[in-house]
Amino acid sequence: MSSDLNIKQTFTLPKNACDAHCHVFGPASIFPYSAIRKYTPKDAPKNELFALHRRLGFDRSVLVQASCHGTDNSAMIDMMQDGEGRYRGVAIIDENFDFNQLQSFHNAGVRGIRFNFLPRLVDIQPKEYYLEVAEKVAKFGWHIVVYFESENLATIESILNDIPAPLVIDHMGRPDVSLDINGENFQRICELLRRRPENWIKVSCVERLTKIGAPYTDVIPFAKYLVENFSSQVLWGTDWPHPNMEPNIPNDVLLVNSIPLMANTAELQQKLLVDNPHRLYQFER
Repeated sequence: MSSDLNIKQTFTLPKNACDAHCHVFGPASIFPYSAIRKYTPKDAPKNELFALHRRLGFDRSVLVQASCHGTDNSAMIDMMQDGEGRYRGVAIIDENFDFNQLQSFHNAGVRGIRFNFLPRLVDIQPKEYYLEVAEKVAKFGWHIVVYFESENLATIESILNDIPAPLVIDHMGRPDVSLDINGENFQRICELLRRRPENWIKVSCVERLTKIGAPYTDVIPFAKYLVENFSSQVLWGTDWPHPNMEPNIPNDVLLVNSIPLMANTAELQQKLLVDNPHRLYQFER
């Protein structure tokens, strides 16, 4: 885990700020990892995430189910139940899921499901699979979080365009930040937002996208572009505990300190951290 204790937090989060992308892993002794997982993370239990959010100043958060837990969403739901209404969730389900459970998931705080399109993490399914699952959860007003890499967008674009629910694009669509911000690689991602104003994008994971490291000056222009051009469609998250980044686990304080570089006015910060996640995730408190 990253150490945040010796670095000063220079950006104070606004009241009701939301970490819109984080994970809870295990503990494996209580919530075992999937037998078909493609990576095994270190345990990152709820008490550690609660403590991090208190320290950084987040009042709300969104837990995103990761592929290492597969379709067993128990660890995520357990944390939401302890979150006093301050946590929402994004589940992973498949064709074997008992869709009669959707109402209980909704009551627990789930507001979306995640489709992972990274072949190194999951096996890609036929288009019909994604459309059928999305149609069932759309009845609850849920959205679909989509995780892909920009160079593969062309191969899944027809799926994304036909999904009958709002999309939330993970991690800026993972553009190649060494390319021109006005080039096809990045602008193809932006077109998903222009074409469908109900779609969203997370300006998260600068630490994964950078080619030069902190303070992420090669990635910040891409995040800033999204915040300024799609101010009502952007979200921000830590991606704690930063799976598959060992030994280069980023410092969460440095990530928070980068927020005003991408959202450089109080109005944009309020939208990014408070208003937008409140609208999408229907927080009650």
